[in-house]
Amino acid sequence: MDNPKKILKKILEHSTAPAAQDKTLQKSVWQAFLDMHPVDIADFLAEIDKHTVQKLFGQLPKELQLEVFKEFSNSMKAFILQQMTEVEQVGAFKTLSADELTDLFDFLSDEDLKKYLGLLQKHVRHQVMSLMKFSPDSAGGVMHTDVVTLMQDFTVHKSIQILQRLRPSKDIHTRIFIINNAHKLVGYINLEDLVLHKADAHINSFMHENELVAFTTQDQEEVAQKMVHYNLTIAPVTDQEGHFLGAIPASTLVDVLVEEAGEDIQKIGAVMPLKYPYFETPFIRMIWARGYILVILLLTGSFSTSILHSYEATLSAFLISFIPMLIGVGGNTSSQTSAVLIQGLAAGEITSAHVYKFLFRELSMAFVLSFCLGAAGFLRVYLTGGSLHECAVISLALGLIVMVATALGSCTPLLLKKINIDPAFAAGPFLATIMDIAGTTIFCYLVYYFLF
Repeated sequence: MDNPKKILKKILEHSTAPAAQDKTLQKSVWQAFLDMHPVDIADFLAEIDKHTVQKLFGQLPKELQLEVFKEFSNSMKAFILQQMTEVEQVGAFKTLSADELTDLFDFLSDEDLKKYLGLLQKHVRHQVMSLMKFSPDSAGGVMHTDVVTLMQDFTVHKSIQILQRLRPSKDIHTRIFIINNAHKLVGYINLEDLVLHKADAHINSFMHENELVAFTTQDQEEVAQKMVHYNLTIAPVTDQEGHFLGAIPASTLVDVLVEEAGEDIQKIGAVMPLKYPYFETPFIRMIWARGYILVILLLTGSFSTSILHSYEATLSAFLISFIPMLIGVGGNTSSQTSAVLIQGLAAGEITSAHVYKFLFRELSMAFVLSFCLGAAGFLRVYLTGGSLHECAVISLALGLIVMVATALGSCTPLLLKKINIDPAFAAGPFLATIMDIAGTTIFCYLVYYFLF
């Protein structure tokens, strides 16, 4: 019974009331289930039907219920809250920090939000409402407010006493931020600094300057990139006047990076980013998110057909057979180039200072690739019975298509970034569709000019 998968399978097979455990569910299996990590229990409950979730969650000991509740996704938390009494709801809210409550309340309807806000303690409610005024994708929207700060005129001895007293209710990180009497951020100390300095030493005598200070209105992705750049596991967040409001810790940094990476992948695949997880997104909303873009791409791609019709008198069946190869190379080249650029922009490796260097490098690479692919195309056409003139035209078309694809793949993401649109939209189906049209046009014109 030590295998978690076997335990979960048995639990699912015998999800009955505790009174029937001795008949259908061995006590050892149930105890093994209770001994599992709350994260594993939460994951299991999230994958089964809601009726079974109600029964199993209700059978958990109260203390374990709260631990599992904390690990649920926001949609599961909202569902479980509806099954709880008001007293249980208050207990559940106490397990969440102000920033976690804010994320949950962003998920709720206005009616539920009003109801649950009334159950919070006054100071917590004030914190949550303050956080809710920030955009969910901003530094203010993802920051943690329950962070310990110290005054710059504190001594080491007094600081240690404060940390010992506040530890149960506030997060203490290895980097502790320092404020002045006006509650403005002035620097930070490392936790080990309190051990390395004398008890009567004042903090302002050895505090450090912050490498990065995030503002509440900054985009979370921008802050995350800077944290990675400076190799930080926590960053302070202030308002425009420099008042300390909270911090973005390593756990939030990981969440932001995973979220942004997921959104970029969806955009690259021509899907508008989904607000909720896949199985929690309504089917109709998923159809709309994917369908309307596919319709646009379909209608846009029909231009290629129109171009072929206008040149059908100049294209033989032999030449037409190579069009899939030509537009395929164009789509692959543009997607490859844009993927390299988008990854570089996301990682902060390619900045405005490196744009011209990047473009020169990519265009140089395009010149070499166009020569290599053109030669390969020439050989393929020749071996399939094409004349030297046909080989030359297809080879030239390949080279030009690769050059155009590289130029579009390099410039389009940069242009989108310039006008504050996510560069990830430039990859995948969008560029491939554009290159279908461009590749068909280039090929048809060259055939008309040289062979007709």
